[in-house]
Amino acid sequence: MKISSQWIREFVGLKIDDGQLATDLTEAGLAVESINGSGEDTVFEMEIGTNRPDAMNHYGVAREAAAIYDLPLIPIRPSLPEGKGAAPASIVIAEADLCPRFSARAIRNVRIKPSPQAIAQRLGLLDQRPISNAVDATNYVLWEIGKPTHVFDMDLLEGGKIIVRKAEPGEVLKTLDGVDRKLTPEDLVVADAKKPVGLAGVMGGYDTMITEKTRNVLIESAWWDPVTVRRSSKRHGLHTDASHRFERGADYESTVLSCDRVAELILQSGGGELLGNVIDVIAKPLDQAPIVLRISEVNRILGTLVKTADILRILRKLGFEVMPEQDPSEFTVRIPSWRLDIEREIDLIEEIARLYGYNRFPNTLPAFSGAVSEKPDEKKNDKLRSTLLALGYNETISLSFISHEEAETFSSSPVVELANPVSEEASIMRTSMLPGILNMLAYNLNRGIDNVRLFEAGSVFMAENGAVSEPRQLCFAATGSAVLPGVHQAVRPVSFFDLKGDMEIALEAFHHDLLSFDTQTSDYYHPGRSARVALDGLLVAQFGQLHPEIAAQRKLRQETWVAEVYLEPLYKHPLRRIQFEPVAKYPSVERDFSFLFANQVKFENIERAIAKLSIPELRKFAPAEIFRGGKLPAGNYSILLRASLQSRERTLRDEEIARWSASIVKALEALGGTLRAQ
Repeated sequence: MKISSQWIREFVGLKIDDGQLATDLTEAGLAVESINGSGEDTVFEMEIGTNRPDAMNHYGVAREAAAIYDLPLIPIRPSLPEGKGAAPASIVIAEADLCPRFSARAIRNVRIKPSPQAIAQRLGLLDQRPISNAVDATNYVLWEIGKPTHVFDMDLLEGGKIIVRKAEPGEVLKTLDGVDRKLTPEDLVVADAKKPVGLAGVMGGYDTMITEKTRNVLIESAWWDPVTVRRSSKRHGLHTDASHRFERGADYESTVLSCDRVAELILQSGGGELLGNVIDVIAKPLDQAPIVLRISEVNRILGTLVKTADILRILRKLGFEVMPEQDPSEFTVRIPSWRLDIEREIDLIEEIARLYGYNRFPNTLPAFSGAVSEKPDEKKNDKLRSTLLALGYNETISLSFISHEEAETFSSSPVVELANPVSEEASIMRTSMLPGILNMLAYNLNRGIDNVRLFEAGSVFMAENGAVSEPRQLCFAATGSAVLPGVHQAVRPVSFFDLKGDMEIALEAFHHDLLSFDTQTSDYYHPGRSARVALDGLLVAQFGQLHPEIAAQRKLRQETWVAEVYLEPLYKHPLRRIQFEPVAKYPSVERDFSFLFANQVKFENIERAIAKLSIPELRKFAPAEIFRGGKLPAGNYSILLRASLQSRERTLRDEEIARWSASIVKALEALGGTLRAQ
């Protein structure tokens, strides 16, 4: 929002330069983000909070400056001649709750022409296009005191009457932007005796706008219900300077003042005669309840002793009326009509703090008598996180809300409904981590990032016996290339075995005797390209390729591999203790075993059979080669297994190696394997 520093100075006698003014306003909560121009053309680019419509104008900022520097604020008092005759129009408010006050003034024999240079130049500094003296007067007052107003061509108003009512079904209003807008009974309109002539608080009507032919004008200033204005603005896709302020709450008491100020500017530039007195219809008084302010509470919240005189000075400079109570440490504070954001004692204390100066409060740490304690599973969390980061995954954080459709796809657990969801797509608490991470994969793929590795840890939410359980899960996903292409290696896409390897590395940090896999995965995994993982018989994870149908529904254009780790059962296993073992002094011996197995025999079966032999000198037993097809019998495969034997105490003897080799062959034959010729 642009604010002219010279315009501010018309209301308060500032002796500081613009740079210091910008700094002090920023420290008081009205942020000046940049300063453009110089001299009388200096403009502040300001960020005004949505709860401070009173400061979205020059007089409001000047009021803040007067409070900061303890200077008098020059009041705005329009000087108008005595009105002649009677007011030519009557006002009827049919919706008192939505328009509690409506004020108007009439001027006849006005000359519509360009605005005076001073007004046009000042509006130009704020990027406002000058239109005509009458229209520019309303814009000028908007930026001066923050109250939106409107001027009608009075001769085009039928029936000599203004009616504030809800629109009739099917009514059409052509707004000032030349668009015909179909109205509904939810819209509040300003109407004459026959038709709507303005969308209340948003934009005036085209048929009654000011033109060069206009001679008689009616100035309107009203207070509109913020919710109604917001809904109409959103419904019709219209966001105007007027709606921006009315949506946030305008000053109820400024309707007459703003009418008089617009009339003053029009009379100065276009002449004419003021007709009658101001028309001020109050359908429903608005008054904010006073607030009791306790000096002891001010000092308790702010943590320092602020003098009562400073408190009273700050509040009075901001326009609050402060009245003493019987207790000298308590005051009743009446809220000015322009401060709709002040509702509680703590709001007053905040006003005192920001004008007193946050930099004047001593820096102190809160008292703490306890000790920092580490969460029980923090080391396990850190280990998993550092492992995945080392494997090339990036950590992400997604929303905890998913849709019903996603919950049905990725979980069978009872869901936890949100009482007030932001949308149907985020209406329940997540029962799986997968929807969030798949959304982020899609986000990256849609922006040309083809190689993506992500992980996220968090809680999922399930309804159980009237309560909500929050088990923890870890999800990681990969898509694209497993290796970066280069002159020494070709592109290779991520495969099942890449994800399996990452899973094994992550689980290796936890102590276990047996790591096993099976294929009984959930339906959203690709059958035959997925597996479940168990540590010592306890299910801790599942992983694999996302089912192609689900990938297509989510518009994932390349193979996507995902893994889910269930942290509750996994964390029942302690982390492995790192132990030092010196390098063996004695040589190792390798023996190869070539076997033919039926396809039903998995390496897991082989590994278990060898583990049961309990050969202490067996350091490693792993497949070296696998072959299928060719001259092998159908339904069989050939595997070359390599055993590494080594003692830390002595050199192994040939008869020992032969005995162990024979026991390995016997164990493998017991699985149905056939030893092939060496």
